[in-house]
Formats: sequence, C-alpha cells, structure tokens
Amino acid sequence: MKTITTEEQKAQAEFSARLSSLLQDRAPKALVITYGCQQNENDSERIRGMLAAVGYTFTESKEDADLIIYNTCAVREGAEQRVLGNIGALSHEKRRRPNLLIGLCGCMMQQSHMADTIKRKYKHVSLIFGTHALHRLPQLLYEALLEQKAVVDVTDSEGVIAEDIPIYRKGDPKAWVSVMYGCNNFCTYCIVPYVRGRERSRMPEKILEEITQLVAQGVTEVTLLGQNVNAYGKDLDIDVDFAQLLRRVNAIAGLRRIRFMTSHPKDMSPALLCAMADCEKVMPQLHLPFQAGSDAILTAMNRRYTQAQYLDLVRRVREKVPHITLSTDVIVGFPNESEADFEETLHVLKTVRFDTVFSFIYSKRTGTPAAEINDCITDEEKHKRFDRLLALQNQISREINDGCLGASFELLVEGESKTDASMLTGRTPGGKIINFPKTGTIKAGDYVTVTVEHTNTWSLTGKVQ
Repeated sequence: MKTITTEEQKAQAEFSARLSSLLQDRAPKALVITYGCQQNENDSERIRGMLAAVGYTFTESKEDADLIIYNTCAVREGAEQRVLGNIGALSHEKRRRPNLLIGLCGCMMQQSHMADTIKRKYKHVSLIFGTHALHRLPQLLYEALLEQKAVVDVTDSEGVIAEDIPIYRKGDPKAWVSVMYGCNNFCTYCIVPYVRGRERSRMPEKILEEITQLVAQGVTEVTLLGQNVNAYGKDLDIDVDFAQLLRRVNAIAGLRRIRFMTSHPKDMSPALLCAMADCEKVMPQLHLPFQAGSDAILTAMNRRYTQAQYLDLVRRVREKVPHITLSTDVIVGFPNESEADFEETLHVLKTVRFDTVFSFIYSKRTGTPAAEINDCITDEEKHKRFDRLLALQNQISREINDGCLGASFELLVEGESKTDASMLTGRTPGGKIINFPKTGTIKAGDYVTVTVEHTNTWSLTGKVQ
C-alpha cells in the first residue's frame, strides 16, 4: 500500500496553518459542487473538511461564494459537458468579482487533454487539480490566493492513500466510507483506472476507526465504497479480504446498517456471500453491474465473465440472501453491438428481474481501448435500443414494487422528501425509497416501520404504523 509520506503530511499541515492565518479576518465562504459517483461525494466531503479546517464556511449560492470548486466526473461525456457549460457561465461572475476563486478537480481534470483545454479556454479558472492531488489542496489553494494565477496539479500517478484528512459531513444519519480507491480491471470502455489509479486498500484499522467515530457522532448506517469494493485487501501485506472486513464492521457497537458498492461479478467470492448472509447488519441489497448480455460484447469489454456465469452468480446470491434487492448497470450501444447482442441483454433483464437498472448509452472516452474501435451502429439505433430497454425495465420495476403493496418495512428516516415538503423519506433494508406523511416528532435518523399503501415505478408511499 502506498501512503503519502510523513514529510508531505507535515507540509500540508503547514500550508493549512498559513491559510488559516491568511483568511482569519475574511470570513470566506465556499461552494463545492459534485458530479459523478459516491466516491466523488466522499472526496467532496474531504475537500469541505480541509476548507473548514482553515476557516471557510459553506454556502449554496454562487453569488455569495468566495471559492467555487467543481469536483468532476469523467465517466460519461454528458457530465463533462455540463461542467464546461457551468464553468463558462461563471466567467461573468469572475468579471463582476475579480477576487472570486474558481476551481476544478476530480476525474475530469486527471485527463491531461481536458486539463489543457481548461487552461487554454477558461482563463478565469484559478485552481486545477486531479484525483491524486486532493490531499494537496491546502498548498494549491494557498498558492492560488497569493499568486493570483492558475495553479495546476494533475500529476499522473498510480495513486496513494492519504489518511487523516479532515472530513466535513452534514450531520446525516448515514455516511459514505471509502475502503479502497482505484481499479485494476481495465474494462475497455472505462476511464476509471486511468484517472483513479490502481487498486489500493486502506488498512482495516483505519476504516474501523472512522466508522466508530461516525457512530459516536450519531451515524447508524454506512456504505462502504470502492470502484471494485469486493477486491478489497488484495494489495495489502496482511491476510484480509472484503468478507473479513464486513464481519469486523458488523461487530461495531451502535452501527445498525451496512451497505457496499460497487461489486465486480468476478470478485464475488463464496466467502463474501456467506458474510452477507451471516452479518445481520449487512442490508439485503446488492449492486452488481453486468453491462451487457452478449458473451461477444462482454469479451470485447474485458469483463471476464460470461452471461451464464453471471446468471449462476445471481442464483447463488439469491440462495444465500433470498429477499435481496438487486440493481445493475447496463451499457447500450457498445461499438458494433448487433441486434442479437442487444437481445441477449434484454434476456438477462427478463431472467434476473432487477429491482433497479442504471442504463446508459455508450460514451466514447478518449484514452480507452474501445474509443479506437470503428463503430458501425448509428446513434438513432442506439437510442431506439435504449428506449426499448427502458420500457422493459420500467415494467419489471413497477411489477416488483406492486408486490410490496401492503407490506411493512423498517426505514431509516433520511429527512424531508425532495418532491413533497409535507412528506418524509427513508429506505427499506433493500434500499427502496418510501415516502410517508410527517407525523409527530419523527425526524431524520429515527427508525420507523411503514406500511406501503401506494406504489410507483421508482418509489413507494406508505403510512407509519
């Protein structure tokens, strides 16, 4: 395991002290905007933690912010275009307030061609750093404040572990906890190994310490994160794997719920399935991307399993955890996917009957092997297939949710519903969203039992018992 050096830790602590002194009379406000996966959300919590430690408070208003940081995603083109559009629009705010600092970080910036584009076309951006430089934010921000010019750190690296970075969380009853970073799989469509680096696992003691502290702060549910979370421990010099880590987390007093994501099918070991079944705090929920149903496409994607192997894995999962909620990722329109190939994907949906599917039209990522393939499928055909897949899955999801009518579930109350201020929302053990009317003194962090009275395709509505 590669960790940052003691000297680097001391250097960043010194820059934090200098920043605190520099900002002590300014009362600055920061806005951190996150795109992408839960790992990015967790990184943003660390960014906010480092900013809070030097004196920043936080705002949701761009007009009030003295520092705006976009934590970016590079997995799909759409996310990149949204970031570029928002950054372009900020040029007017920068002209109005020359002292405003605008920063870009994360996976998008770890791509050298994208960092070069920002430096060349978006002169109002003051801070550019990639995923491997996150722990150096105190130094980069100090330099940007003093020098009034763009500060850039997009150093290429296989990645390091930086422990003891302060974390700023919003007091939610649940929390993300990264247990590992990076990915070694090199699926041909995926940019993650190039921007996140190789797999590197945190020491189990550090993970357990973080979760124990969270529980002391009132957190009762944690989600363990990794780009390939069930590969945890393979790079460590000690005998520990993800199944053993789950059992150790399960033993933490005061913790009530454990979830994890994302899992690669090839690394779902029998030991992990047994741990899921044995650990009463591990929720009956599994996100297990299959990406495509065709063996030919799976080979072209470098996924390292066949449709038959995936379906057999789903069978074994359901044998161990009979009431598990399953979700998955699917890519439609991988280069040269035939109609027969696509029908195999629909076959997997019909056979497994996932509760939820996150489906995407293939997005070419510069630097990945798949980007070099000459593709004969038209965009029109890809969109037609995407619509067909969506229609099928909507039907399946609705049928599964309809089967929940009249059932009762224990929920962790997460807070007010995003769509109706008169309702609260929470998740079942399987991760399904249930909205229910505000009642009495029920608040975020409470556990309640709710009976389902109405079903929708993507959520449920109920009443507290």
